[in-house]
Formats: sequence, structure tokens, C-alpha cells
Amino acid sequence: MTDVLALLPPGAPLILRDGDRVVLAEQALEGLMRAEAYRRTDPFHCRLPLADIVADDGQRIDQLLFGEVFDVLERREDRAWGRARRDGVVGWVSLDALAPGAPLASRRVASVSAKLPLNALIGEDAHGLAETDLEMIGAFERDLVAVAERLLGRPHSLGARSSIETDCSGLVQQALLACGLPGPRRAADQAELGRAVSRNDAQRGDLVIWLSSAEGDWTGHSALMIDAERIIHSTGACGGVVIEALAEVEARLAADGLASAIFRRV
Repeated sequence: MTDVLALLPPGAPLILRDGDRVVLAEQALEGLMRAEAYRRTDPFHCRLPLADIVADDGQRIDQLLFGEVFDVLERREDRAWGRARRDGVVGWVSLDALAPGAPLASRRVASVSAKLPLNALIGEDAHGLAETDLEMIGAFERDLVAVAERLLGRPHSLGARSSIETDCSGLVQQALLACGLPGPRRAADQAELGRAVSRNDAQRGDLVIWLSSAEGDWTGHSALMIDAERIIHSTGACGGVVIEALAEVEARLAADGLASAIFRRV
């Protein structure tokens, strides 16, 4: 499957199975793997401030922000199944939250207090936002920590990834996107960004990631270094985005069975 993934957009391939049979696959997989049928994806975009992406069991695994594209392979009743183009997560989205097409964004929301969330994508229509809430695409921030600090106190919520509420990897992802850097959704993928640095060399803006051996959508815990001793992260233990001592968080996560911290500089 590795060679197939290299030829596809970021994220999981769109494959519908019935047991061991692949009954439907996206058109890009034709000639690369066997399926009973292939279909092109149809681009849609999020028309609401936020829309949940859920797994087959209904658990929220991600969100779409306003203007983000969702490539749809299958529609069933009131839901669409596909892949979020910005971060590659595959799941189900309510059709009511989507509008056809993939309009080109010229601006992004740069404020954390606007009526649309940080990093929402905007075209020529400002949708009632003040110009001070917006930045042109390509005008990015430079300090990951400064972005995250503007979200201090925002509630922690598993599967969320916005300036309204967020989980740990969602906070790191939104800081990365605001700074024009690749923003994978999962901790395990964030642990592949940039280059490794040692604990003693870690500095402001470095990513700190504790990986989990458990299977499933949640692959660990992500944070950002504020300085040599403190991190900023979104945690259920404290109910939201907080600043804590690195040593305290390390001890808590070790007790939960997570691996030793990885430090990455992007």
C-alpha cells in the first residue's frame, strides 16, 4: 500500500469495503489496486463555521473549517463520505454542512475572536468579517507559540481543531497552519515533521509529542515548547488550553502509558 499512497493526495485512500472485498475506490486507485468499481471524487466545501467529521461509529475524529474542501466519494441519505483535503482525514460529514465546488481562497481568518474560526478560508466575499480579521493567503505568522497563546483557556474537546475548542493535536495543527507550515492532524504524523532535537536543546516553538501504542484515531499527545521548562497544550486533564511545566506533564503521561517525549523543530 505504500507505493499507492505515494501517488495519492495526503491522507488515507478512499476505499469502501464489504468484508475483504473492495466494492468502491476512488478513481486515482484504478490500475493500482483491485476494486469492483472506481469513481471520481466530487469537491465540496464547508459552508458552516465548523462541521464535524465522524467515523463509521459516529465518533468525531476531525472537523472542517469554513471554506475547507472535502472530496466526496459516496453519499448515503444525509451524509457524505470522503476526505478532508487540508489534512487528509477520511470520514462522514453532514451534507447540510457542505456546498458544491472548491472555491479558491484568497484570504484566511487570522483572528481568534472573529465569527469564523482561525484559519477558515475566505474568497472575495468577506462574509461579514472585518478586514482586520483577515490576512491574505501567503501572509503567515512566524511564532507558533504566539498563535497558541491566543487560545489559552479555550475548552478541550476530543476531535475538535479550531479556535473555539480543540484537542491537543488540533491546537498544534492550527498554530502550524497559521504559520504557513504543514499541519497534519494526528500526533504520530506531527512527530515526523521537521528534524529531531534533544530534550536539552529544545527551545520555544519546538513540537513535543508523546506517542501512544494504542490503535485507533488518537495516536498520542502533542504540545509546543514555550521555553526550556514549560509547554502549552490542550489537555482534558485541565479542561482546555493551558501552560504547564514539562516535567509535570511528562510524569502524568508516563503514568498513562505513553512513550517518552519526542522533540521536533519545524
